Amino acid sequence: MAFCTEFAGLRPSPADVRVVTSDGSAISAHSSVLAAASPVLEQMIMHARDADCTVRILGTSSGAVVAFLRFLYSHPRKTDDAAAEEEDAHGAALLALAHAYRVPWLKRRAEEAAAARLTADRAVDAAKLAALCDAPRLRMACARLAGKDLDARKERWVRERASQHVYRQLSDAMALLDRVYTQGSSCAGDGRELEEEAEASPRDDSSVRRGVDQLVRHLAACGRARNPACPRCRRAVQLLRLHAALCDRADEPCRVPLCSNLKAKMQEEGVDKTWRLLVKKVTRARVMSTLSNREVPEIVKRSWAKYSSRRTARLR
Repeated sequence: MAFCTEFAGLRPSPADVRVVTSDGSAISAHSSVLAAASPVLEQMIMHARDADCTVRILGTSSGAVVAFLRFLYSHPRKTDDAAAEEEDAHGAALLALAHAYRVPWLKRRAEEAAAARLTADRAVDAAKLAALCDAPRLRMACARLAGKDLDARKERWVRERASQHVYRQLSDAMALLDRVYTQGSSCAGDGRELEEEAEASPRDDSSVRRGVDQLVRHLAACGRARNPACPRCRRAVQLLRLHAALCDRADEPCRVPLCSNLKAKMQEEGVDKTWRLLVKKVTRARVMSTLSNREVPEIVKRSWAKYSSRRTARLR
């Protein structure tokens, strides 16, 4: 075993204790310092029957043990760059060692250092360590951080739900365009089919239908006036462009206005990443809407009812 005598020169008396770590390294130290700092180490030194008074500190790395002993040799209120670096490198191990060997001032210091350097990725492990080491400050810091992270997750979830609703509306608008123009209506027509479908549809679906109807009517009227700077015309063209990107008709030409022209233009010029991402999300929303609206087979319904009844009986 390799002996480390870096603590032997800190006091005029010779080192009379050998601290052995998990990897077999040995550290020379003074029994008076260890006994004065920790009652647990004092009992271990008193009950040591070896000639060289060996004390084993296991369960952690030798670097953490060296840092622990260095803190025992230092003043409780002393702070320097080296101590901060050791707290960064061995903060959790120092807290566990200070709790196990009953060094209150080092435990408070390690707990404060761990709470100050707490991150969301380490919150769960830090909470477990706080429960094992009886560290209320660290536990409270973990709870606050978990609350903030939960609020952030809720906000992100709300935004994702809102975006999914928008993508679902765009998917419904694409399906409406395809269905209306396939049935033979034109962009300059009177919109009776759109109005009839809107009256027989749910509120959310009818709002999409009315919006598409208004954009199509405006595009037909404003296009004859040749007003390319109109924002409503741009929105209508974007809808038609999105339909062209989603349209997969290969056997027959699509009847939606400008579909073939926009397809050829996108194939010739290409599209950017943002547009491809929009097309991907709208396609996903269409697939999920189709899956949610499909009819469940009767055998699946019976199996689910049987499973639910068994689970209810088991819970009772």
